[in-house]
Amino acid sequence: MRLSMQVPYAGTPEQFSQVADQVATLERAGLDIVWVAEAYTFDAPSFMGYLAARTQTVQIGSAILPIYSRTPTLLGMTAAGIDALSNGRCILGLGASGPQVIEGFHGVPYDVPLERTREIIDICRQVWRREKVVHDGRRYQVPLPADRGTGLGKALKLINHPVRSDIPIYVASLGPKNVEMTAELADGWLPLFYVPEKAGEVFGEALAKGSANRATDLGPLEVVAGGLVAIGDDVEHLRDLMRPNVALYVGGMGARGQNFYNALARRYGYEAEAELIQDLYLDGKKDEAAAAVPAEFLEKMSLVGPAGYVKERLAAFREAGVTVLSVNPIGGDPVRIIEQLKDWAA
Repeated sequence: MRLSMQVPYAGTPEQFSQVADQVATLERAGLDIVWVAEAYTFDAPSFMGYLAARTQTVQIGSAILPIYSRTPTLLGMTAAGIDALSNGRCILGLGASGPQVIEGFHGVPYDVPLERTREIIDICRQVWRREKVVHDGRRYQVPLPADRGTGLGKALKLINHPVRSDIPIYVASLGPKNVEMTAELADGWLPLFYVPEKAGEVFGEALAKGSANRATDLGPLEVVAGGLVAIGDDVEHLRDLMRPNVALYVGGMGARGQNFYNALARRYGYEAEAELIQDLYLDGKKDEAAAAVPAEFLEKMSLVGPAGYVKERLAAFREAGVTVLSVNPIGGDPVRIIEQLKDWAA
């Protein structure tokens, strides 16, 4: 099992430099992958390129680049560029984000994410193979048909020779159809709020359906999941640090009836709690919403407690199919925490 960690996506230039210093230190301690998010702050590729210059071995992944904010070929070009700067350490993490960000900040319709992701994956892989990009899909046509433009478009291939022709693509997905598509086409899967004990019940059928149509040359699907990590005899209270973030996603990321994270909490069996969190959050009662997050939900999504208990949680994630443990080390020396987890994961 490999170890990964997401870095903050907001801050000052000085803070970004400090984060890069920490990543370089954790790289030496055994960190395998660092994830750079993109919301409606600075773009992720800029910081990914900066990390490429400041590190040596850690893989650098986007988690995530929204599929609506760039053309498919630009996504491929960007990943190829970061892969070249990092000497083959890029992971292209893709996701749909949500309608509030896509329509509210980018000003484009939030439509058919499943179809778009499927077509983008095909186009990106053509770019990296340095093929003349030709794609005639329902959502993307490359080159643009003559009747939709000047008629001067021609099939082109990437000028540069990519370091790799098969840059890994990881997809953030939660809904059954999207998870099925991920298991069929992607190199890796980026679920959020992953509860190992209930993952098979919630995601198992979709993963099995997708895997049944998976090309053999893709290899096994990498599964990236985990959470807050604190190791000690009196650290359980640190789980409460997760409450505001869980409340934000379950309660505020979307409207009633269109919140992927709220729907996931319900699928885990927290129907009443998910409804209460959303009602409180959308009514502006954010503290009350955070307090309403079930303690069991927080416990199952994290690795917080004495060393023996953390080992048990690590084993639970592994048994549920997680191949890359995503961690947020707190409450102690991050280097020591990464070193301990690396030893136990091996």
